[in-house]
Amino acid sequence: MKENPTIAIIGLGYVGLPLAVAFAEKYRVIGFDINTERVAELSSARDHTLEVSDSDLANALVIENGNGLSVTTRPQDMEAASVYIVTVPTPTNKYNQPVLTPLVKASETIGKLLKKDDIVVYESTVYPGVTEEVCVPILEEHSGMTFNTDFFAGYSPERINPGDKKHTVTKILKVTSGSTPEVATYVDQLYASVITAGTHLAPSIKVAEAAKVIENSQRDINIAFVNELSKIFRLLNINTQDVLEAAGTKWNFIKFTPGLVGGHCIGVDPYYLAQKAQEEGYNPEIILAGRRMNDGMGSYVAQETVKLMIQKDCKVKNGHVLMMGITFKENCPDIRNSKVIDVIEELRKYNLNIDVYDPWASATEVYNEFGLHLLTEESQLKANYEAVVLAVGHKKFADFNIQEHLATPSVVFDVKSFLPKDQIDGCL
Repeated sequence: MKENPTIAIIGLGYVGLPLAVAFAEKYRVIGFDINTERVAELSSARDHTLEVSDSDLANALVIENGNGLSVTTRPQDMEAASVYIVTVPTPTNKYNQPVLTPLVKASETIGKLLKKDDIVVYESTVYPGVTEEVCVPILEEHSGMTFNTDFFAGYSPERINPGDKKHTVTKILKVTSGSTPEVATYVDQLYASVITAGTHLAPSIKVAEAAKVIENSQRDINIAFVNELSKIFRLLNINTQDVLEAAGTKWNFIKFTPGLVGGHCIGVDPYYLAQKAQEEGYNPEIILAGRRMNDGMGSYVAQETVKLMIQKDCKVKNGHVLMMGITFKENCPDIRNSKVIDVIEELRKYNLNIDVYDPWASATEVYNEFGLHLLTEESQLKANYEAVVLAVGHKKFADFNIQEHLATPSVVFDVKSFLPKDQIDGCL
């Protein structure tokens, strides 16, 4: 195991790119992605995800004293690496079953490049056992080498929080692990050399894998609880935010807020853990109950909005609704697994026409993912919407004058409790 390794990072998205830039300060890094447009963009020092600034990316792309970042779509360009770090996506399908295809393809690519004593570290979210039971056999098959004799593995779960400029990759404590005690120490020290927040060496790869899925499963369950509370309090005509603010005055009250639960982690990871539990013959009741609650919130928001429209005698059939926000969270362009689409699809069942406005999102990505024509400028909006649904609390929406775009009568539903109370008709 080399003291100054060349590191290959497979997958240059929200997780891989920030990690590659961090490592490039001290190591030679080769970033690989199968998306030619993405690699071309990064080569010109631009990152449309906004996770890395153009200036930081440009600096990383300068090879100085042997260190720095280069990006490629050619697997053979990674041959010089002795450490491979896999940061490809691990989504679910329409049946909420884990999709390991990107992980399998990445493992096949790496397997063909492996050399004696190389280490492969996985960061992608998986259920316990995937690294050693799914990925390692693929590495063995395509390399012709033996695990823990000729090559080694590790797992260090990603902890990227898209759009968060405070908790960036080097400022979040990193869990590490390895397939032997010596490799575990090596992997831990490698990450510790760039992660200023420090590292936690887990006793095994499976422990590290399990830690990742329960982090987000815990958040998912807590959000499901407050989503259920919001449904109860709406029936009781009590403002949920007022209740949470009052309860939050107790020192040990855990503060979560209701809303749509999407994204690449919280809305996906619990299904990975549930899948493994079911394979072992156990039905994870609480985890799946939380998922059902959160997955149903999009339809609930739409139905509550329509109820308010009927109560106020707003035009429903062939009426117009403005959806504010399509990204899965505020102040970032990430639309992965956004649950705003669930609100839109439910509203369409009532023959409502939907305009989607989001100054953060990419119109091209939104069309490719959802088939929606995104409006990115306020000047593109109508002046007579029967309803406005604020789905995402972008800071840019704070100065938005909703009143200029409302018909008479009309409804404003605030999913995020972002707007002043006197401007809304309903909220979670």
